[in-house]
Amino acid sequence: MTVSENAIHAWTAALGEGKVDASEASCARYGKTTLPSGTTPCCILHPTTQEDVQTIARIAQEHGQPIYPISGGKNWGYGDACAPEEHAAIIDLGGMNRILKIDPALGYVVIEPGVTQQQLYEAVRAQAPDFWLDVTGAGPNATIVGNIMERGFGHTPYADHVRSTCGMTVVLPDGRLLETGFGHYPGNKTQHLYPYGVGPILDGLFYQSNLGIVTQVGVWLCPRPEAFCFFVLKLFEEDHLDLAIEALRPLRMKGILNSAVHIGNDLRVFTSIDKYPWAETAGETPLPDALRQKMRAEMKLGVWNVTGSLTGTHPQVGEARRRLKRACGHLGKLIFVDDRKLALGSWVLSKLAPFGLLKSLVKNFQGLVPNYGLLQGVPTDMPLQSVGWRLRIPPTEPITNPHDVHVGLIWLAPVLPLRGEDARQLLTLVEPLFHAHGFDLPVTMTLLNERSMVAVMNVSFDKSVADDVDRALACYHTVTDALIEAGYIPYRSSLAGMGHIAPEGDMFWEVARDIKASLDPAGILAPGRYIPR
Repeated sequence: MTVSENAIHAWTAALGEGKVDASEASCARYGKTTLPSGTTPCCILHPTTQEDVQTIARIAQEHGQPIYPISGGKNWGYGDACAPEEHAAIIDLGGMNRILKIDPALGYVVIEPGVTQQQLYEAVRAQAPDFWLDVTGAGPNATIVGNIMERGFGHTPYADHVRSTCGMTVVLPDGRLLETGFGHYPGNKTQHLYPYGVGPILDGLFYQSNLGIVTQVGVWLCPRPEAFCFFVLKLFEEDHLDLAIEALRPLRMKGILNSAVHIGNDLRVFTSIDKYPWAETAGETPLPDALRQKMRAEMKLGVWNVTGSLTGTHPQVGEARRRLKRACGHLGKLIFVDDRKLALGSWVLSKLAPFGLLKSLVKNFQGLVPNYGLLQGVPTDMPLQSVGWRLRIPPTEPITNPHDVHVGLIWLAPVLPLRGEDARQLLTLVEPLFHAHGFDLPVTMTLLNERSMVAVMNVSFDKSVADDVDRALACYHTVTDALIEAGYIPYRSSLAGMGHIAPEGDMFWEVARDIKASLDPAGILAPGRYIPR
């Protein structure tokens, strides 16, 4: 028997047939990806307990069989459920979906890796109503832990998910169990309250790495503010992007803006609420400027559209509104929306929509409502609809699984200094490269912290069109190389980009390899993920 067959036999004996699936259909399903190409596993393992994961790791070591853990496999645009290399055994942790603790006084939860955004949102709303969960736009069925381990981010004042994570339980590649922070002290009372513990901080080793399998994690919740106000600033001049970033930075640094702020171009909005107008363009790509301007006018959008929220006490939110208006009001159209205005708008449009009136306004409002909820920690599938932008035959139903409709998607997310000049330099560098390969450049500049921002960009294509796939991959590699050379390094990588981020002779990656060799000398756990062989 082969290495894989021996391991599968041992896992089946130890875990039971119900937790080991080597069927051709399942392996093909887990090998699907929105990237230009994926990898096919040798089997899928379905642990339901921490002890199962330890058993899986030990058997993998005994047989030399590579394993690759996923929390839900919805890492759309970065690799989905695929391992970096062929014939790994996928460990699907989706069955480990228990919410182990919700503390309504201290505002934290302890969860397993299979817990979804919708599942935790509903539990928090019921058991800790004084708090919000921070969520991403990946959809209600995406997992919390999967995003945390990729150092992902959301929308509320707790948008930086690493900062709001406290205390991990980790299965090491040889099956040993590690508790971080104070967790390794029996009877400790602050494992999920104080992130540092005593001695070296080991938690950081397990983000974006292949050094362990996180089976439990503590997550802090965002206290529900007394007052909340959503804002939209529409910028109608291209160069006002630079001015807006310069105006927003002091507000972010002083804590007047304490939530993530998103600055999306018109294409980012088009992709969220519409589909590529193939008929009007006669197949031309990227979107012609004249048509782009026409669509922008019809939807009453800015060239750039800033969205965010103001939270705090009523006086604090009132003062934040005044400061924001003073800083940015002259740059474009600034709109504030609170619960009362949202309810009124919903009522008015419900009366007009049946008569086909104000169609563009209705469409914009339908896009506003889910975004308003995201900033309060309410999961939604709405942002996921953007992945179908370039499909030749748009789906008739909302997209919940991009694999069902041949979606091609690769994300790029470089980090920039929080300066207008850097935003302009990035766009000047990247946009011609996207256009040269026939793609639009939807981009969102997210002011994630007080001194930097993440430019979230994507190559959208139709996987059923071979030429699209080839050009998408070429575009991705060209842009990634150009970004790194310019000093704008991605904060995370897709499987297609792992080769770009770890150049030979880089001492950082040399040390990472040394740590990997110590914890996993045979290189069994997720080989090829971030830390190179």
